[in-house]
Amino acid sequence: MSDQDGITTIYFVRHAESLTSHKDDRTRPLTDDGMKDRKIVLETLKEKKIDAFLCSPYRRSIETISPTAEFFKMEIKTDERFRERKSGVDPRDHCAGRWADFSYAEEGGECLASVQKRNIEALTDVLREYRGKNVVIGSHGTALSAIINYYDSSFGYESFMKIVKWLPFVVEMKFDGERFLEYKILSKVEK
Repeated sequence: MSDQDGITTIYFVRHAESLTSHKDDRTRPLTDDGMKDRKIVLETLKEKKIDAFLCSPYRRSIETISPTAEFFKMEIKTDERFRERKSGVDPRDHCAGRWADFSYAEEGGECLASVQKRNIEALTDVLREYRGKNVVIGSHGTALSAIINYYDSSFGYESFMKIVKWLPFVVEMKFDGERFLEYKILSKVEK
């Protein structure tokens, strides 16, 4: 497929394993294993034609795609809208509740409807700006799951729970203009 046909390929990369004991979500680094597993992302994408690298501004996402961006000699542009869901103050797991009702959020947390809305707005801008191109986007588990759910409503709580331990996780999504065509899993590391 050529650039003229308008097919845009987005390679979403969910970050590698991060240091969960580090409590600042924005600055949480990758673990030693996560740093090593970044090579899976490079191996998955190095034979592709890549036109741009975009990313959540969170450290773990940037660290995950950095070796691949360096391989392609490209800068990574961050977009706040691709960030992960804001967690609330309640330590109990509310995951099933959020997936059952996209408007539900624990106190101080962000609902899936909000995560999905801002990620789809960002993706729509990417599809307009990079039409016919191949773009890598560094992402997160909930953010990426909300995007997949937007285009495939069968991707719900059970699907999300299946990918929770896939760190990193690379998904290829194809679009004709802004029209979604398909997605497929390219690689994953199960932790």
